[in-house]
Amino acid sequence: MRDSFIARLHGIAATDDRPFLITGDLGFKVLDQFIEDYPNKFLNAGVAEQNMTAVAAGLALEGRIVFTYSIGNFPILRCLEHLRNDVCYHDADVKVVAVGGGFSYGQLGFSHHATEDIAIMRALPNMMVVAPGDRWEASEATQALIDTPGPAYLRIDKGGPKENTNRPGEVFVLGKARQLRDGDAFTIIATGGVLDEALIAADTLAADGIACRVVSMHTIKPLDTEAVLDAARNTGGIVTLEEHNILGGLGGAVAETCMEAGVMPRAFARMGLKDVYSTIVGSQKYLRTHYGLDAASVVQTVRSNLR
Repeated sequence: MRDSFIARLHGIAATDDRPFLITGDLGFKVLDQFIEDYPNKFLNAGVAEQNMTAVAAGLALEGRIVFTYSIGNFPILRCLEHLRNDVCYHDADVKVVAVGGGFSYGQLGFSHHATEDIAIMRALPNMMVVAPGDRWEASEATQALIDTPGPAYLRIDKGGPKENTNRPGEVFVLGKARQLRDGDAFTIIATGGVLDEALIAADTLAADGIACRVVSMHTIKPLDTEAVLDAARNTGGIVTLEEHNILGGLGGAVAETCMEAGVMPRAFARMGLKDVYSTIVGSQKYLRTHYGLDAASVVQTVRSNLR
């Protein structure tokens, strides 16, 4: 997904002078071509994420569209106060790009596991939260964020479906969920690269005659409430799937939407980390299995909640 992001940003920068990219001393293999072609649209802020964010806010207030780029929690948690006070309070056009959502950097331990970021970022006023599910969504989200003024968080996963999920002529819209499988037995709403597990699970269930709707909720804030309520009204229940703590993330956003609208799904389950630190070290695939976020776990959860 990161390659899709930087390729799209590179293409935009060819004809648009507004984009500016700042890295926290990371990602150079991926960023090399951008740096070579647009040296006046790039800055390495060093291992100084707070300063990176403050510089980004200043550039944005002077008319630039600034992307800050780093791994997992580094561009978020290390500089949360700067994001709150400098970026969001001033509604500055800064897009925070975190490469390595969820367990992407699983072997590096919990310090590199981004599993509270969605909850934290969606609590910031003015902050849009976007977590693409595949490479096409990552590329399209990059263009859409250029076209949408204001702060945004782009959470890029290393995983995701091997093939892009878009259909010919499909238009990507921030805040508008994408329905990738049809069915009324149950709905699986997924965000980020774990969308792959939702699709595999739906195909497994379909083989047993259980047709599940699969929704890619690539934008968590603003949430597509229409898609959520339609699933609650017209399918047998909802499972939310996220490589993130179950508190404050996608599952919470979906539950809030249903409660506030007075529309109760027939069954409801949140799949994510059960409010624990991911203390196990291993590959993303291994950690998904260990914490019950793989396709087999989704299948089991749907089956146990069918009414």
